[in-house]
Amino acid sequence: MAKSETVRNAERLVEVMMKGNDASHDAAHAFRVRDLALSLAHEEALGLSSSPISLEIVELAALLHDIGDYKYLKNPSEEKIVEDFLVKEGLDIDKSSKILDIIKQMGFKEEINGASNGSQSHTLEFGVVQDADRLDAIGAIGIARCFTFGGSRNRVLHDPNIHPRLDLSKHQYMNKDEQTTVNHFHEKLLKLKDLMKTKAGKRRAEKRHKFMEEFLTEFYEEWTGKA
Repeated sequence: MAKSETVRNAERLVEVMMKGNDASHDAAHAFRVRDLALSLAHEEALGLSSSPISLEIVELAALLHDIGDYKYLKNPSEEKIVEDFLVKEGLDIDKSSKILDIIKQMGFKEEINGASNGSQSHTLEFGVVQDADRLDAIGAIGIARCFTFGGSRNRVLHDPNIHPRLDLSKHQYMNKDEQTTVNHFHEKLLKLKDLMKTKAGKRRAEKRHKFMEEFLTEFYEEWTGKA
């Protein structure tokens, strides 16, 4: 199916806005999340007789979800870039609101300590976009992204004396206090499998989660000279 002009414009905006980011949150990440979200949406929609999934909402929310990400925010005005883009493209208010709501609520920080998304109802569009973003954070690509981000912030690779925070708060997570790269697996990445919202997302997360567990087993054995 041919891309709409709005989708092509969104792709160009992503390439411009995410060009300076490290490879853990670059345009390629947004495009992978888009492809994953659309794939999950088609899988979830099979046999669905009501509440059809809007692929336009899914695609645009997935493409635009990391523009204005607090980790890369250089100017507070960047938070309105997506909103201004949707207005400029002439999307109706209902679609624009749904896209903005998905982007605003899909982050892991919104779900720490049992916050909103884990317990409240959600739309199918929200579920597939959030699951797609989380799938890209785990498995082989997730491992690569984790170490890429840690390296970009000069983070300690691993320190056995710094233990993962089991009662991680939203403030601590957002400020990345006392975090090592390997601890990020325990504080976030290994939790994502159980936070998937869709059946399709849950199925795909199983394999990626197992791969991370196997990687960490090997990592710790090599770190201690046992392998």
